[in-house]
Amino acid sequence: MKSPGHLLRASFIVTLFLVATAGYAVSAPTSGAASPAATAATVPQTDASGTVWLCRPGLAADPCAGNLSTTVVTASNQRRVRSASANGKPQFNCFYLYPTASNESTVNSDLTVQPTETSIAMDQAQRFSRDCDMWAPMYRQVTVSGLSQANSTDPGAYTVAYDSVLSAWNDFMAHYDNGRPIIFIGHSQGSIMLIKLLQAQVDDNPALRRLVVAAIIAGGNVTVPTGKLVGGTFQNLPLCSAHQLSGCVIAYSSFPSEPPASANFGRPGQGISLNTGQTATTGVQVACVNPAAIGGGTGDLRTYWPLSTPLPIPSMAPSAPAITTPWISYPNQYTARCENEDGASWLQVTEASPSTDTRPGVKEIAGPTWGYHFQDINLTLGNLVRDVRSAEAAYRHHSWTPRHP
Repeated sequence: MKSPGHLLRASFIVTLFLVATAGYAVSAPTSGAASPAATAATVPQTDASGTVWLCRPGLAADPCAGNLSTTVVTASNQRRVRSASANGKPQFNCFYLYPTASNESTVNSDLTVQPTETSIAMDQAQRFSRDCDMWAPMYRQVTVSGLSQANSTDPGAYTVAYDSVLSAWNDFMAHYDNGRPIIFIGHSQGSIMLIKLLQAQVDDNPALRRLVVAAIIAGGNVTVPTGKLVGGTFQNLPLCSAHQLSGCVIAYSSFPSEPPASANFGRPGQGISLNTGQTATTGVQVACVNPAAIGGGTGDLRTYWPLSTPLPIPSMAPSAPAITTPWISYPNQYTARCENEDGASWLQVTEASPSTDTRPGVKEIAGPTWGYHFQDINLTLGNLVRDVRSAEAAYRHHSWTPRHP
């Protein structure tokens, strides 16, 4: 799969998936789930520079802030509720770029906040809110319907999207960050934009690199020279290789088995790689950093699934009795490890629970070429939050001492 047109024809599956699931949601929690709408308005959504913020500190109805109480359901259907207490004033900023979400009919979205962007921010970004102040700009992303045109009839669509990200980034750095260290988070199209942003603004800038706590780039095909931790996509930002490291990149794509030859993720020089100009197919590999075991090996996945927004997969609806928390977690259901085989590198997600486990599982919604792409973040969300905390601790301890291979 070497041509952008092929990628975009495959991407049309995303259109079908999002349209099919846009109206799907389980019942909203009946207790213990404070709505973000209850947050007092202290700042406008659109600032004086014209940036529209999906999430930012003090924003009314901020989807990146909310009740994190979770019902933990074991393989034997034992349940307990775990509350998440406030963590004081975070010392770090997060800069989050959401994946393809807009259902607008144009090739590029406008900057109007829609329910789809709100939902995906709650699903992916909210659980980081105890550990960083979340900043998520609206950007003129390529819409679901625009995917089939972005590299054919409208080749500048991704440029339009990136230019709006860059404008928001410049606004953020000029008026809001004030030298605070930053965790970058992106998924899918958000990862495309984040790769471009880090390449152009951060990777070659020592002063900005010193602010990088970690960069989570899921489903974006970050590449490195085969067997190396740095080079390829980034010349100075290495992959994370151990806990208690900062200034590094966590990148992966999830699959239940080896990605097929035509996979959109996990194989260099094809699929999503083409959206960031990464065409090399030899001498490089797609990066895989296991959020559950950054130093290598196998780790248990700490899955978190939101129940107050449309779910990433319909089969995740819980069974009776009704769950009354906004989040559900299924511990010890999956393990993960990084695998390399036949030119592919991927996060191998394997069922670990017994055959008597009746908890719903994940599926390859769009087929084997996409793997578990739609669930990349939620499958590993608890692990990623832990990894961010570890990176923050390392940052505090080392005051950002660069770590290179």
